[in-house]
Amino acid sequence: MDNLKSKIQNPKSPRGLFVGLVTLDLIYLADPPKNNQKIVATDYTVAAGGPATNAAVTFSHLGNQATVLGVVGSDPMTQLIRGDLANYKVAIADLEPTTDLAPPVSSIIVTQATGERAVVSINSVKTQASSASIPPDILQNVDIVLIDGHQMMVSYSIAEMAKAKNIPVVIDGGSWKPGFEQILPFVDYAICSANFYPPNCQTGEDIFAYLGGFDIPHIAITHGQKPIEYLSCTKTGIVDVPQIQAVDTLGAGDIFHGAFCDYILRESFTDALALAVNIAADSCKSFGTRRWMDLK
Repeated sequence: MDNLKSKIQNPKSPRGLFVGLVTLDLIYLADPPKNNQKIVATDYTVAAGGPATNAAVTFSHLGNQATVLGVVGSDPMTQLIRGDLANYKVAIADLEPTTDLAPPVSSIIVTQATGERAVVSINSVKTQASSASIPPDILQNVDIVLIDGHQMMVSYSIAEMAKAKNIPVVIDGGSWKPGFEQILPFVDYAICSANFYPPNCQTGEDIFAYLGGFDIPHIAITHGQKPIEYLSCTKTGIVDVPQIQAVDTLGAGDIFHGAFCDYILRESFTDALALAVNIAADSCKSFGTRRWMDLK
């Protein structure tokens, strides 16, 4: 723990920029309700959320400097977001600091028996920012960029600038979003879920072929508890996933991406996948997207 603290305080720690969705997550541990049923949760937590945001928190927890680039604004509810991210030493680069729109709110029920989750969210459809909102020098001293696809215009500009500066770009391909095709030429690492289906793609082979057409050197597809498939510089293979009794799978993919961004700065692609998936598996052993960090 002392080593981790010293790394956090070291100004030379790697810096990551995480571009995308910032939400307020209301998370309940309960059995899913039936029609017209009122239920009482056995536990709950409130945290900042969104794929890029949770990845940034993980990256920071592992001893790095993380910044989230997204829309937060000035609505009173954003104080909960700001407080949570400050607690985990994640900086915010706000694309629309003066907007008084309420932040996207996700309501999540985690099933006690299985750890599976159901999510209701608006995501960033109503809070799209323009490239003109990008703060100057946002990529100064940045070592890695992650893009989750929820701020597509901004992400395109960031990816293009990162490529010009030889900063590695990672995409969190949770699901296909229109506009990703413009970003893919700048991507070094495409880490996708089994639900990521680009146009005319129906199988994993289709996805590898599609992404390979953009000359992305390293591609991985996750399958939950099943092994990760990867294609790395023409080499294919799998990475095994730890088998655990999951308490809560919420945010596991986001945490995986944040850990990957940490490990890929010093490990091979396959080693980074294997180490990151161990972190993600550990996160599933406790409720919510933060408590796993308190157990370390």
